[in-house]
Amino acid sequence: MRISPGALLVLIAVSIPFIVQSRTVAAFIGLDMSVWQMIALGTVTISAIILWAVWPEKWLPGRPKLEEG
Repeated sequence: MRISPGALLVLIAVSIPFIVQSRTVAAFIGLDMSVWQMIALGTVTISAIILWAVWPEKWLPGRPKLEEG
């Protein structure tokens, strides 16, 4: 994991208010978002955060492989 489980939990908890307030921002610029769209946005966002957190850092393309030894 890239970050500790506690830091991952905090990151997810902090992202939830941003996800909820994105509906307000969308309404401000004239977009209507339903509750289901908000749920989908939250699911995608949190899934991306979790995927980033658990993806092994040594497997990223363009980075030299770490030598274990």
